[in-house]
Amino acid sequence: MSLADRARVPLVVLMASVLAACGGRAALPEPGSTRGVAPDLRGLRVLLLPVQQNLGVAGDPDAELAYGLRERGQGVMWISAVDVKERMARSPGTQARTRGLPVGVFLQAEVDRVGDPLYGELRRTAALVSAEAVVLPVQAALASTPGEDPRGLASAVEEVARTLLWYVGG
Repeated sequence: MSLADRARVPLVVLMASVLAACGGRAALPEPGSTRGVAPDLRGLRVLLLPVQQNLGVAGDPDAELAYGLRERGQGVMWISAVDVKERMARSPGTQARTRGLPVGVFLQAEVDRVGDPLYGELRRTAALVSAEAVVLPVQAALASTPGEDPRGLASAVEEVARTLLWYVGG
């Protein structure tokens, strides 16, 4: 290998690194996709938040979701947004909310760890009711095909570690 060739090797390595770093973003979650395995929440206190974005779904998707989870989630102590409101009434200085959370990141990119400001909101709200995990229904939307059930996006977050345990795309 000549001296000129040896001088080009670092340049080629640098160019390859730059090109690899410029690769495309991870694909957005597709309808019907899931990531991770549904976590075993038995024995845990789990905060079930209301649907954050309702895109034309008639009725009460929050009540439907709560009913379905309570029926199938045996052994889980489900804490509802109503429980949070009752606790907030007794603790007026606490800044916690269950609606209008900044969930747009779930619709834009693949999320592994929940960052601020959403993490701070979830942590305060979960601490208020001593929840160990949070189920965050991100979006309920009408299906694109007539006659299909509405679609939903939801995630389960391990409250203490900021870790996204499970994600389902509608």
